[in-house]
Amino acid sequence: MTPDEFRHYGHQLIDWIAAYRRDLEGWPVMAAVKPGEIRARLPPAPPERAEPVAAVLDELESIIMPGLTHWQSPRFFGFFPANSALASVLGDLASSGLGVLGLSWQASPALTELEEVMTDWLRQLLGLSDAWRGVIQDTASASTLVALLCARERTTGFSQESGGIAKLERPLVVYASSQSHSSVEKAALLAGFGREQVRALAVDQDFAMRPEALAAAIEADLRTGLTPCAVVATTGTTATTAVDPLEPLGELARRHQIWLHVDAAMAGAAQILEECRWMWRGIEAADSLVLNPHKWLGAVFDCSLYFVRDEAVLTRVMSTHPSYLRSSADSEVRNLRDWGLPLGRRFRALKLWFLLREQGAEGLRARLRRDLENARWLAGEIAAAPDWRLLAPVVLQTLCVRHEPGGLDGEALDRHTLAWVERINRGGAAYLTPAQLQGRWMARVSIGAESTERRHVEALWQVMRQAAQAEPFAASH
Repeated sequence: MTPDEFRHYGHQLIDWIAAYRRDLEGWPVMAAVKPGEIRARLPPAPPERAEPVAAVLDELESIIMPGLTHWQSPRFFGFFPANSALASVLGDLASSGLGVLGLSWQASPALTELEEVMTDWLRQLLGLSDAWRGVIQDTASASTLVALLCARERTTGFSQESGGIAKLERPLVVYASSQSHSSVEKAALLAGFGREQVRALAVDQDFAMRPEALAAAIEADLRTGLTPCAVVATTGTTATTAVDPLEPLGELARRHQIWLHVDAAMAGAAQILEECRWMWRGIEAADSLVLNPHKWLGAVFDCSLYFVRDEAVLTRVMSTHPSYLRSSADSEVRNLRDWGLPLGRRFRALKLWFLLREQGAEGLRARLRRDLENARWLAGEIAAAPDWRLLAPVVLQTLCVRHEPGGLDGEALDRHTLAWVERINRGGAAYLTPAQLQGRWMARVSIGAESTERRHVEALWQVMRQAAQAEPFAASH
């Protein structure tokens, strides 16, 4: 493809994306295809000869679009906000178009230095002290793995430089609450801790980690000859957005010299609001934290920010110095290959740069406050409605909801919950995700798509009531 051809088709694609975003509210939110349907419409083998780009664009419309669930829809209330603001889309396009890689500072100095500035801009917006240093990772899952690797090495005196953890006499232990994200256990397993050394701690009535449960677990492990290594606290758990108390957890971590990592993947965005800073009270005692601007803030996926207080530990664990990447500038610059798992990196900072410049801190704060107010409004409506119940405090923009008509409980109530959520999703009017809380099914309503306004939340509440009432409520259902 020549630059002139790229210009021609690029204009067509930009126009198509713009029209898609403009008309998105009219699309059914959830994809209505059956398993294998998209695959069946695609050729089983790659083309031998070049095909017209126009044909690819046509099939993007006719084949790919029917198989998409529309995360940017104002009627998307599933999983978590995954906003892809159009300003950030432009930054992502610029990154792809430039096609540079960050193998080292010298490979593309602007890539490294813009990332340094963007992570520091976010540090300031989040109210963190200047003791923190940030880097862009791909996802919170990778950031948590990096944190546990650093915790493992600091606790063992950098065993990777000798015999590794296989030579340790005392197994290492990781602690998290029973409400922590599944990526915590996965990271612990990948980092070599072993499933038996991962503690899922009890939570309080608001589903936050109980400090006394952590203290008891640490003491029990010490008595049996194990080594407490890392605590993963969560600001905004996946199911309920519960907030673990960082101050007492940080005190326990300091007392026992345990690495404290804070998972704030979605809810960390709220720290740009002064009124939400209580959630991070005690954050300065943590060793690392992660938040995802590619969720609520609006940066195009993937863009996860990992902050550390002691960069020397991170770079010692992650550093690699092949001869072909060394340069005379190495002693004066930051080589981001030493700040995470991959050797190379995309120019992800452009996505943040475009977003922050186009919206400004005021614009981001206004949108998050709008979403919080919409969540409070819906919470009030649900609390006042007969047979509807909020199952957890509405801390941020996520509501945990159940419709509980008389005569239904246990598995029958579970079937009812799954049925009315499925009815909404299949109907295309909105998209919710069911989840389990304390062993029973509920509906999660996650408010926060960039284009979601109060009228969309009001329409959702009407649809929820209609869907729940459309089913007979016999106990034998």
